[in-house]
This record gives sequence, C-alpha cells and structure tokens, in this order.
Amino acid sequence: MNERQRALDESYMREALRIAAFARGRTAPNPMVGALIVRDGTIVASGWHRAAGEAHAEIHALRMAGDLARGATLYVTLEPCAHHGRTGPCAEAVAAAGVARVVTALRDPNPLVAGRGLALLMEAGIEVETGVLADEARRQNEVFLKWVTAKRPFVALKTAMTLDGRIASHTGASQWITGEAARARVHVLRDETDAVLVGIGTVLADNPRLTTRLAGRTGRNPMRVVLDSLARTPLDAHLITDGAAPTVIAVSERADPRRVSLLRACGAEVVMLGAARTDIGALLDWLGAHACTSLLVEGGAEVNWSFLAEGYVDKVYAFIAPMLMGGRGAPASVGGMGFDSPQTALRLADMTVEQVGTDILVTGYPCISGR
Repeated sequence: MNERQRALDESYMREALRIAAFARGRTAPNPMVGALIVRDGTIVASGWHRAAGEAHAEIHALRMAGDLARGATLYVTLEPCAHHGRTGPCAEAVAAAGVARVVTALRDPNPLVAGRGLALLMEAGIEVETGVLADEARRQNEVFLKWVTAKRPFVALKTAMTLDGRIASHTGASQWITGEAARARVHVLRDETDAVLVGIGTVLADNPRLTTRLAGRTGRNPMRVVLDSLARTPLDAHLITDGAAPTVIAVSERADPRRVSLLRACGAEVVMLGAARTDIGALLDWLGAHACTSLLVEGGAEVNWSFLAEGYVDKVYAFIAPMLMGGRGAPASVGGMGFDSPQTALRLADMTVEQVGTDILVTGYPCISGR
C-alpha cells in the first residue's frame, strides 16, 4: 500500500472511530463500532452500533448507502461478525452488498468471530486491509476487549485527593476536596460504566446513592456494588431504598444469615463470595458472568489497596485538588500494607494529565515495576 492510500485509510478510520464513540457506555456487552462507506473519495454512508440487540454499525451504513455500496470501500473499526447472534452475520451482508474493499482497525478477539469475518470476506473476493489505527481502536474498546477475553469487567479506580494525598481530614471530613467540575466528570464516568463499587465503610460513613447526575441530560445509573463481608449495610441506606438501580451486596460466609435474608427481602441481590472476607477475584468473575463489562471503584483507602495489591485495576483516574490537608491521622488515597519500596511500587504508564476546573486529573494504566 502506498503512503497516500495509507493516509486516506487512516483519515477515514479516524472518522469511523469518532462516530463509534457516540454510543460510549451504551453497547455492553458489545463493543463500540463505527463504519463508513466511501465511494470515489466521498463518504456516502455512515453508521454506528447503538446498543446490544440493535443493528451493527455495518448494517446501518449499508442501509444508508443502498446501491452505492457496490464497488465501494467499507471502513469499520472492528472485524465484521460472521455468526448468528441477536442479529445476523455482518460479513455476509457486506459481501451481498457488493462492497469491493474492507478496511478494519482490529480483528475481533471474540471466539465467535476471531478472524472468521475477515476470512468470509476474502472468500467472497473482497480486498481486506486490517490494522489501520489499531492502537486507537484498541484503546477505544479497552472495556470490551478485557471482558471478551478475560470474562471479567474492565476495572477503573477513581480517587479524589489533596496535593498531599489525603482523601479526608483527620476528623473524617471529605466534602468537598475536589471542585464542581471534577465531580461532574465523575458522573460522566458513572454514566459510561456498567457498575460502581464502594466498601461498607463508605456506605456507613456517607450513605451514598452512587447515581448519575448530568447537567442538561439524563444519565444512566450503574449497578451499585458494595463490598460488605459481614452484611452490615443498613436496611434504610439509599442504595437499598431508592430503587434507582440494582444493588449487589457481596458478603462472605461470616455474614449473619438473618441480615442476608433482610437485605434480600429489601430488594438487594446478595452474593456470598469468600470465607473470612469477600473474595474480590470471585466477585469480578461473578460480574463478568452477568455481562458486567466495566466496573468503577470509588472506594476508600482499604478498598483501593485491595484492588491494587492484587493487580485487579486496569486504569486509574486520580483527581488532585490544589490543597494541602496534613494530619497524621488523615487517610491517604491508598491504605493497606503498601509496597516495599519505590522500586516495587505501582506506577502509571500511558498517562494523560489535564486540568478539570480547579483540579488536576491524572489518568493512566498501572504497571508494577521490578516484578
């Protein structure tokens, strides 16, 4: 492929990625996918996957293009499917429409697809190019790619702290460390996430709702998950009584059976995972098996450490307020035993840093050095 064609392919794929993102947080357990049909240098149709069970991006684009699809090039951010699910195989529809060339960003790792869609297209005599803007596509669908390969949700940890790392004062006061703009960004994260998790300590101290509140538009409330080994969640907690979203209480075998029965009677789903304390790995398996593809951890210091220490965190959102709290007894953003040295500590890679209102947001992907 010459450089001019490669540049054109990347330009069209970038647009396909842009429109795929229109459905961010709405397609689980399916991926975000965008598609363009280009004929004689002109985009004649576009489409994106709206939600699981609805038409795929390629089908939307083919319907819009009609006869103009014959002899055209299809740009799609993920390999067209080749199996019968809630919708028909897209690869067959693409071949039937007479598309001459298909350009994709990624092969679909879903075992039901895994190259079969591309093979079907090539068998139909269609020219196939893959790997165009693969890194960008991989990052866009990081949630789906984690879930479909590991059968566990993509775990993002959100923390809000002062410049000296405190999440509350020595008296326990924490409202508000970060400003209004940062808090609004957290609600966007909730809107795009299947489930949000806190520990029982947060429930007892703050009685949170963990709902989504967006300015000017209606958000989607994620499922609420509570790590509560002993089933201490109050029966009058907002998470139990408000009916805003399903609530899952993850307990251990030490939980009082009467408390478990009462929580279930109040409408909570109680799952017993672990002997002495709730097993987080087993919880992630349970969530993945229930088509939960993404989990936002909004815990305190100990919950954060539990996820980080076991390597369960895939992404970190650290909001940092320009204030110094101080105090030997003021809790830090991460508790637990901690790592042994700077050389073995968890570091973030592929970082971005941005200002959100008066605060700083550091986003990155954990990697543990020296191990």
